[in-house]
This record gives sequence, structure tokens and C-alpha cells, in this order.
Amino acid sequence: MSGKKALVVEGGAMRGIFASGVLDAFLDVNFNPFDFAIGVSAGASNLLGYLAQQQNRSYQVITGLATDDAFFNPARFVRGGNLVDVQWLQQESLRRFPLDTNTLFNNIPLLAAVTNVNTGDADYYWVKPDNMSKVIEATTALPIAYRPTPCFSGGCYTDGGVADSIPVVEAYRRGAREITVILSQPGDYEMSPMKMPKLMDQLLKKYPHVADAMRKRAERYNASLAFIKNPPKDCVVNVIAPPDTFPVGRFTMKKSKLNEGYGMGIRAGQAYMFNLYKDVLKQQVLEEGSTRKVRDLVA
Repeated sequence: MSGKKALVVEGGAMRGIFASGVLDAFLDVNFNPFDFAIGVSAGASNLLGYLAQQQNRSYQVITGLATDDAFFNPARFVRGGNLVDVQWLQQESLRRFPLDTNTLFNNIPLLAAVTNVNTGDADYYWVKPDNMSKVIEATTALPIAYRPTPCFSGGCYTDGGVADSIPVVEAYRRGAREITVILSQPGDYEMSPMKMPKLMDQLLKKYPHVADAMRKRAERYNASLAFIKNPPKDCVVNVIAPPDTFPVGRFTMKKSKLNEGYGMGIRAGQAYMFNLYKDVLKQQVLEEGSTRKVRDLVA
């Protein structure tokens, strides 16, 4: 099949531990057959570590920093501060686990989805050295939970998951005809409509278009799922999703559950490569040599 290959990674806050496991499984065997990647919220953050080829970085950020009171703090939120301090997490991540930016920006290009607060629609930015901090802050800036509104390049933004949680259609629009999607919900999940939609008008009265986008989020999310299940005839969509027993929620802080979710991601990534790409991996072993782990995986 002609066309590009894209990797799409959903967000989901702490549920992103699953994608971190999948991507670490990919890194374990230097698996990257993609032409470009698109990340949303935590998915974009996970992709930084993957494209920088820094195995375990995302796991360390999630389990070691995202569980810290400096990041997630309900008491601070009650007092008028952030429930989640996205800027702190990003800055502390770069301080504690510096990115190999040379590898990152010489890898496949990374696109991040953000939600424009003036339109309620998704905008997409290629992540580059001069905009990385602002783009990653914006794509992870959970509305209401993170009070600042990141602004750059002439616009102001909030979490990309509001307008486009799973940007498979955008990947297709940009020429991808084989799309691999890493979800943060089980494969049979469908988002339910918001129970109190009018509440958004009060909580987001400064940004009415974001409030409207929040009310439409389930509809947009389920439309992306419909595309995944029934893609155009010239496109193949491969899905990696957590099992129904995945124990991690958006704000799960218990490390044992996060470790369990990470392990599920590792196994799902290995199974994906075995089932869909074992011939490619076998060819890698023949042409380049590899570790015993790779040989065992594809034998």
C-alpha cells in the first residue's frame, strides 16, 4: 500500500503509562517504521522519550514526577491554584531526565494537537527546538485543572484532547495510509456524553468555544473511533489498546497500579510487533544483528 506510515498516541493523563510501556517495547528492539508521529497531551509527552530513544524516560516521569504533590495537588486547586501543574512537570522532567534533543530532532517529525481557545477546534504544530516547551505545555494544559492559558505563534491554547483526542483523521489528511494508534482506553470503549453540559458554561465562561468543544468531546471522540474501526479503503489502521483489566485511571497515583499498567503496555507492544511485523524484525536480525531478546521475540 502506498502512502506514509504514521504513529498516533492518545493522551489520558496517568493512563499514558500504557503508551509508555508500548513505546519502550518498541525502543527495546529499535522499532520505528513510521514516517511521522502525532501525539496528544500525555501522548505527545510520551513520544518525546520515544523519539529521543530514551527508554524508560516516560515511565520515570509518570511514576516519579506526575505522582508528586508538586504536580497533582487537590488542596492547591481548592485554594485557587492548579490541580495539575503542567509547567512544573515539564520543567522538572527536563531537569531530572534531560532529553537527547539531537536524537529527538533528527528522528521522524512529531506533530502535537492543541485546542485553540478562540475557536474550540484543533490546531497542530510540528514540535521543534524553538517551540517544544510551549507546544508540550499547551497540548497537556487540561482545561479547568490547569489555570494558565499557554499562548504562542499568535494563538492561545488548551489541551489537545478537548478537540481531537485521537487524531487519526489528521494523520490520514497528512498522507498516512497505514496508521498505528496507541489508545489509553480498552478497544471496546466509547465515550458517554457529558452529564452536566451546561456546567461548562460556568466553569469556562471566559472561553465559550472551549466550553462548546467540551460538550462535543464525546461526539468527536467516538467519530475518531468510528474512523479507526471503518477506515477508508485506501487506509489500514492498526490498534494497540489496553485490556479491559487495565487498572489505571486519569489520576491514579498508586505506583503498584502504574507498574501493572506499564507492564501491560510492554506486553501489548511486543504482541503487536510479533503479530504484525515479525517478518520485518526477522529481516532486521538477518541484516543488522540484534539482541537475544529480539531473536526470542520473533522466533
